[in-house]
Amino acid sequence: MRLIAFAPMAAMVLTGLVYAVQPSQATQREMTPATADEICAPFLNYDNDEYDGRRYRPSAGSAYSGASPVPPPPPPPQSLQQPSPVVTGSRMQPAREEAADAIGRGRVGGYIVPRPPENRERYDGEEVAAIMAVAEEPVSTFSVDVDTGSYTNVRRMLNQGGIPPQAAVRTEEMLNYFRYDYATPRDRSRPFSITTDVTTTPWNGDTRLLRVGLRGYDIDRRERPAANLVFLVDVSGSMHSRDKLPLVQCSMAMMAEQLNPRDRVSIVTYAGSTKTILTGSSDRDEIIDALGELRSGGSTAGAAGISLAYDAARANMIEGGINRIILATDGDFNVGTTNRDQLIEMVEREREAGISLTTLGYGTGNYNEAMMEQIADHGNGNYAYIDSAMEAHRALVQELSSTLFTIASDVKIQVEFNPAFVSEYRLIGYENRLLNEEDFDNDTVDAGEIGAGHQVTALYEIVPVGNDGWLPERHFSANRTAPQGSDATDLAHLRLRYKLPGEDSSRLIEQAIGADAVANARAPQGDMAFVAAVAAFGQRLRGDTYLGTFDFADIRRLARSAGRPRDYWRGEFVALTELAEARSAPGGTSGGSKR
Repeated sequence: MRLIAFAPMAAMVLTGLVYAVQPSQATQREMTPATADEICAPFLNYDNDEYDGRRYRPSAGSAYSGASPVPPPPPPPQSLQQPSPVVTGSRMQPAREEAADAIGRGRVGGYIVPRPPENRERYDGEEVAAIMAVAEEPVSTFSVDVDTGSYTNVRRMLNQGGIPPQAAVRTEEMLNYFRYDYATPRDRSRPFSITTDVTTTPWNGDTRLLRVGLRGYDIDRRERPAANLVFLVDVSGSMHSRDKLPLVQCSMAMMAEQLNPRDRVSIVTYAGSTKTILTGSSDRDEIIDALGELRSGGSTAGAAGISLAYDAARANMIEGGINRIILATDGDFNVGTTNRDQLIEMVEREREAGISLTTLGYGTGNYNEAMMEQIADHGNGNYAYIDSAMEAHRALVQELSSTLFTIASDVKIQVEFNPAFVSEYRLIGYENRLLNEEDFDNDTVDAGEIGAGHQVTALYEIVPVGNDGWLPERHFSANRTAPQGSDATDLAHLRLRYKLPGEDSSRLIEQAIGADAVANARAPQGDMAFVAAVAAFGQRLRGDTYLGTFDFADIRRLARSAGRPRDYWRGEFVALTELAEARSAPGGTSGGSKR
């Protein structure tokens, strides 16, 4: 028998990956790698046969789900108790033979690898954004996006030996997965800082890269308002896989460890029917015990589960607090309301009542990412994909405040380019976040939310006037970009709109981007080099023809030039470029498709 492919959190100690818990984030029991191991072991340390015996079986012996009590897990084998480092980009080689076998050869990190399923995954892809002529479309408007699910889902596919379908890749979510050195805001009435810079483009000598970066202010854990949370857990038969329900239980148990005594947690499950397991509990042990009793089996009445979760949220509503549903599922709704538009209407109604919705995606084979991303966006929440206990720790422990506490809502960005300096441009990513120009000043148009500590990065590729662009030259002079004028001083004008919590009217920030930024542009370095590498990686996976011959090896060199060799997540990205290169080579494996 073989244990599931789970690298214990203790492995992070050996690779220098210990997540420092700030004093202000301390809980009754400090979250350390050893604590995380202890929390996750009952859910994840089962061999194949033992896990297969954990399906839902009605019994009178359970206070929660009708299942028999969970037996204590077997101890992990010696080879996994103190594993050697597996990978951090170029710095480390594979660990000892046993650990490499446990996590799967040719994969990055300690990610759970399920049995190969039938592939019925669903994605809503967008075509790579079109080139815009400034003479015709000088204004670019879009909603911010703090989701990161596309990056972790792409990582999962590469780890499993395939190339992700182009429709699964959203470059903006790959950019926003990583942290950059943006300044902290000075005033909470202006809840985020703004960073802009311009560099040359590594893949095109005639263009320049314009970066717009936002960083939300951080909050001390003690400042966070009380939270009314509903853990909505899919326990249908499709969740009976070690990378699904057990990882959900581990994820939510880690999150429960970080909650305050003022917080309330309800647990609602759904399969062929729905059930309220726990209501408004502040008892951490009770919450974790209830999670441990969950078993999988049956069909998937997802819409009914969401409806019951909203009932639980309303019953425990905290005025002035955080009221949020956290849905954990593979997104495979197959009973009751399965129409995405109807589900979106439901979550839009509830968001107006002050209840937001975050979605956490799990698993492979029948994963419905199109559903997960859209209902989170319309529910004023965020979407993440969890492929490992480490990722659960990152999303639900490290970034708990970002996940729960919104500091600005309906955040929109608008950039107006000066035709005296820019002839053409394209926004890299954000295709499903584009807004009409007139939507910017319309406070009834929904846009994205920014949580405490969240960062947003947007990247434009622009053609300076006088350089060769992508579009053919116009024949008539009146249709051409105006020549550069001596009185012009701004390359572009940046506007941001946002609403503070509890406000219905938006606030406006305006900032000029000087034209000297183009004249002084140099090759990207540091953070900007890494931003350009991640953007190129996403666009290469999407089949972006505007990258020319800039390939995965070029992307890897650019990422390494950014420095930070001890940063685990950036080192992992470098390793993923190697996997993508190998999977894309002639004769390489590929589990993806064009669309």
